[in-house]
Amino acid sequence: MILRAQVVLPITGPPIRDGVVRVTGRRIRGVTRWRELPAAQKRRAVDLGDAILLPGLVNVHCHLDYTHMAGQIPPPKLFTDWLKVMVATKAGWSLEDYAASWEEGAQMLLRSGTTTVADVEAVPELLPRLWHTTALRVISFLEMITIGNRRSPPVVLRDTLAKARSLEGGRDRVALSPHAPYTALPELLRLSARVAQKHSMLLMTHVGESATEYAMFMEGAGEMYDWLARSGRDMSDCGGRSPVQHLSRSGMLRPNLIAAHVNYLAKGDAGLLGRGGVSVVHCPRSHFYFQHAAFPLRRLVRAGVNVCLGTDSLATVYRKRQEKVELDMFAEMRALSAREPGLSARSIVELATVNGARALHLEGSVGELTPGALADMIAIAPGTEVPDAYEAVLQHRGPVLASMISGRWAKAPAR
Repeated sequence: MILRAQVVLPITGPPIRDGVVRVTGRRIRGVTRWRELPAAQKRRAVDLGDAILLPGLVNVHCHLDYTHMAGQIPPPKLFTDWLKVMVATKAGWSLEDYAASWEEGAQMLLRSGTTTVADVEAVPELLPRLWHTTALRVISFLEMITIGNRRSPPVVLRDTLAKARSLEGGRDRVALSPHAPYTALPELLRLSARVAQKHSMLLMTHVGESATEYAMFMEGAGEMYDWLARSGRDMSDCGGRSPVQHLSRSGMLRPNLIAAHVNYLAKGDAGLLGRGGVSVVHCPRSHFYFQHAAFPLRRLVRAGVNVCLGTDSLATVYRKRQEKVELDMFAEMRALSAREPGLSARSIVELATVNGARALHLEGSVGELTPGALADMIAIAPGTEVPDAYEAVLQHRGPVLASMISGRWAKAPAR
């Protein structure tokens, strides 16, 4: 297959005007200019016309299960208020409610250009059935919680690993997600780190997301501390350490860890993450919904941390009255640009492509258009005349013109 576009944006190299991507099977065979293509091959080309062809977007943190919660929970005063409403809302949902929500979320991501998603799965009973409802490449991080759970950390991990093994023959990958330091006891964090290292599995956890979580661990006080203490959680791990330092003590800070949010850092935390090779995934619209303190992007980058982007869930996206919101990585990129006006369009697009691939240990396979990479591509209309291709990507709104995953059309271009 040969695809031609007005601009090909490899990400790892400069934009190519009147460019061509050649595909053999599941992978990219070459990226070149139209004029360099032999005449015989030109006759077989699919011409996408006035379009920008770029890698499929890589969404490194999502909760597809919660898509249908969009607009149901008003932005809270305290993070713990939101947690309490989420627990109550989830209790009222059936398996089919979760399944329908998951499927619609996957459709939203495909429409808006995501081709690979790291999804935190709270209802693993729905897998692998849901994988087969979408063309998306889904990496399912099986969520583990020990708070409010009568099972001990070793039993929680044992059961999760058994589920993971049952899914090994599936089309997509599974990974582990001890939910957060406040909901996963230190023993579960330590055991998860050890098992993930032994079996070369990815880990994801929410950490440093809220000011009240930060106060719980640093000060042994605050709304979250009081709430969880009342619930019977052993609070002896709180006081004197930041959430990131808590993970470090548990052996979690390794290159296989994806730390979600990381909005609140103590002195030295960024260095701990950088030295550990940890990737951090930022979710700009979720960050705005909770009105968190400014995201410490520059501190993390200076410390050598790989920062990437995710959508989180629609339960944490602010929705105006009558407004329709969707899971959309372009919307996340625009939200980041609005909060970080000094950040270049190219840097932001890299967060949603190559940086995401690096976090998922898929560098060289997704997030770039290079020979040998998987043929994951999307085509978008450039819109108004924008001289810079990266800026045109940043300004894109609406569905993509076409989407390909592993050499097969997820959305074929209009003829």
